[in-house]
Amino acid sequence: MDPLDNDGTAPASLCILRTSAIGDVTHVVPLMRTVQEKWPGTQLTWIIGKLEHKLLGDLPGIEFVVFDKGAGRAGFRDVRAKLAGRRFDALLHMQVALRSNLLSLAVKAPLRIGYDRARSKDLHGLFVNCRIPARRGDHVLDAMGSFLEPLGLTQTHVRWDIPIPDEARAFAQRHLPGDAPTLIVCPVSSHRLRNWQPERYAAAIDHAALDLGWRVALCGGPSAFEREFGDAILARTRTRPLDLIGKDTLKQLLALLERASLVLCPDSGPMHMANAVGTPVLGLHAASNPARSGPYSDRQWCVDRYDDAARKFRKKPADALAWGTKLEYPGVMDLVSVDDVIEKLDRFAAVHAAEAR
Repeated sequence: MDPLDNDGTAPASLCILRTSAIGDVTHVVPLMRTVQEKWPGTQLTWIIGKLEHKLLGDLPGIEFVVFDKGAGRAGFRDVRAKLAGRRFDALLHMQVALRSNLLSLAVKAPLRIGYDRARSKDLHGLFVNCRIPARRGDHVLDAMGSFLEPLGLTQTHVRWDIPIPDEARAFAQRHLPGDAPTLIVCPVSSHRLRNWQPERYAAAIDHAALDLGWRVALCGGPSAFEREFGDAILARTRTRPLDLIGKDTLKQLLALLERASLVLCPDSGPMHMANAVGTPVLGLHAASNPARSGPYSDRQWCVDRYDDAARKFRKKPADALAWGTKLEYPGVMDLVSVDDVIEKLDRFAAVHAAEAR
């Protein structure tokens, strides 16, 4: 298949390499749906991370090859063994880290599509022979969708439909029964400098519960840091939100997010999981640009202090920075005030109440 002269003919097989992280792998799902819709006969194989597989491994019509990065060299050997003797029409190499570049050597394909030069790093260009279009201003999801363009296919709409098991929905129903307006707070990003202060989350939670009369649930993963962060929030609240930190699986979290009216979180995996199930997100952005990495479908409820952060820490406006620049500096999230979040909560609650009438 010639990358320079493609007529959009359906390939027999594609291998997609995107192992992490949770938010980013949700951005790959619409690409998969596009291929399944336009080229239903194409075999799809996705090299994905172990944790991410727990969220997406039941997507129908896709073969998953799980990469366990925590296993070291054994993880690489396992992927090579699973792909030994196989050949694909094309590799969509959608991750630029050196580990992923080395992992891509396990995939045999004449066409190896990678990122444009501006978004490449860690010698990514040595592992591909075709690049996606260079565009400034793409959301991450649109950038990933553009990996189909060298194959002659354009992603024109997005669809997720991530399966949610009945057990997960029953779990969510047990903890969030009925249809009371509900705020779910997922306070922790794995990028710790994106995290808001616990006392500010506490103030927002109390406002939602006391002033708006909303039900509030606190969610998070099983790590010690997330438990400590959640405890720091709870120690500062006057109300007692439902504490589900460390008590759910990824599928159960997806079901909880589906039942929420609104999700409050920094730029993190739960932001994009919530967006994928159609739940509005009050995203907290200063360290990252919501136009690039905010909730894809609707960013009107996000607090955007990215330009303020650029001026404070880089001494220039955001539009003078390279697209995708992260501003992960100590104290950057302090630019997001409690008043910023309360204003968004109040506006959303008013719209939500009007729609419920």
